[in-house]
Amino acid sequence: MIDKIRIKEHMEVTDSNGQHLGTVDEVEGDNIKLTRSDSKDDMHHYVPLESVGKIDDNRVYLKTGAALPPGV
Repeated sequence: MIDKIRIKEHMEVTDSNGQHLGTVDEVEGDNIKLTRSDSKDDMHHYVPLESVGKIDDNRVYLKTGAALPPGV
């Protein structure tokens, strides 16, 4: 289980290969809220914490095969 307290504002969110997907705006409940500035539709998108594979330095890596919200 990922310790959500380690996820901080402005951390990069990537797929399992390190491809940039977005930037953390904040953690809301059991979801990571991504900033609007990285989205294709200028809206906030949410990634479930259960999709996080690991946290390393200033980056959140999603698990291989994690479903991505539309617009990311």
